[in-house]
Amino acid sequence: MDNKSEIVMYSTQWCGDCIRSKKVFDKLNIKFTEIDIDFDKEGFEIAKKIQNQNPRIPTIVFEDGSFLIEPTDVELTDKLNSL
Repeated sequence: MDNKSEIVMYSTQWCGDCIRSKKVFDKLNIKFTEIDIDFDKEGFEIAKKIQNQNPRIPTIVFEDGSFLIEPTDVELTDKLNSL
């Protein structure tokens, strides 16, 4: 069985919004796969493509194909609760 989550968060280690979003995942005990776009060129290109060449982080892609860009805690919590 694949251990990877269907939720992928494109982020960096230094991003305050990314750290905040990770806390929401932890609080709700939801697994996700994190891709650091500072070190993963393919991940950077994916985030760039999602956002019309202007990547902002975090970019969170859900199993249904939808995504959130720089969500607030409330937006992210609402989306996670709706899955």
